[in-house]
Amino acid sequence: MNLFKGIEFANPVFFWLLLFVPLMIGWYIWKNKTLQGTLRMSTVSGFMKVKSSYRVLRHYGIFFRVLALVFSVIAMARPQSALSWQNSTTEGIDIVIATDISGSMLAEDLKPNRLEASKSIAIDFIKDRPDDRIGLVIFSGESFTQCPLTIDHDVLINLFKDVNNGMIEDGTAIGMGLATAVNRLKNSEAKSKVVILLTDGSNTGGSIPPLTAAEIAKKMNIRVYTVGVGTKGMAPYPVRTDQGIQYQQVPVTIDETTLTGIAKVTGGKYFRATNNDKLKEIYQQIDKLEKAKIAVTEYHKKTERFLPFVLIALLLLLIEFALRNTLFKGALS
Repeated sequence: MNLFKGIEFANPVFFWLLLFVPLMIGWYIWKNKTLQGTLRMSTVSGFMKVKSSYRVLRHYGIFFRVLALVFSVIAMARPQSALSWQNSTTEGIDIVIATDISGSMLAEDLKPNRLEASKSIAIDFIKDRPDDRIGLVIFSGESFTQCPLTIDHDVLINLFKDVNNGMIEDGTAIGMGLATAVNRLKNSEAKSKVVILLTDGSNTGGSIPPLTAAEIAKKMNIRVYTVGVGTKGMAPYPVRTDQGIQYQQVPVTIDETTLTGIAKVTGGKYFRATNNDKLKEIYQQIDKLEKAKIAVTEYHKKTERFLPFVLIALLLLLIEFALRNTLFKGALS
């Protein structure tokens, strides 16, 4: 019923008065039985013209009085419309994901391989952060920006899906990848600036050492979370041969000392992902660590809504009074 939509009651204790409704009906039934008498008639043919519906209409009085009581009780319970809203301000976080796409990322200790697992889980991370500007840097022997900082995550995700091994010269230039990511954030005015650096090896190229790039990030108040991807020991790596794809076990050589140092210098954290579930868990941890600050102010406004119920109750009593003194005048009601 639209009359009660969005309604709260200031004095719900008055609803106990509705217990009088069955008492009124019971009293009315008892009264009608006690007032009934016996009259002998020689013939009842003169009453045959009386419509049978009159038996129902003669009870109009109790019907209107009960409804009037119900609406009066609702009015006394003080119905109020409760309007509430919030003002919120979000201080977004600028994040650059720097992903290693070197040949070793094709190792299949993560499924289907390190690169595809990293892409898939990073895309889920992006989808869960709609309020942040996020960019993408890829690196192997060199680095470049695949997508600058953007709030248009659909574009970012499509560009991320297009990332493949072989797009740039092979190698592992961790310092260059980090430096490119830092460069994308240098003009950012966000209160929090973050780089997520993911690699499965050690620095083998590039003109900027990883820890030097980390010092630059520190001066720009950029926090770096480093992720080492790969199992412990050996990992299966696909090799093309004349007989098709053959797998050989290759050693996993992640420079955890350097990655830990980068994180420590910048106030971030180092993680090790040995399988898909662990990598997903790492992104979930970063997601919790880097939540945007939201200031929320709540407002409440209440408006009295008892008047319509009072008017309905008065209208019902007025109708009952009018019928009793006009159409049903003299009838037992």
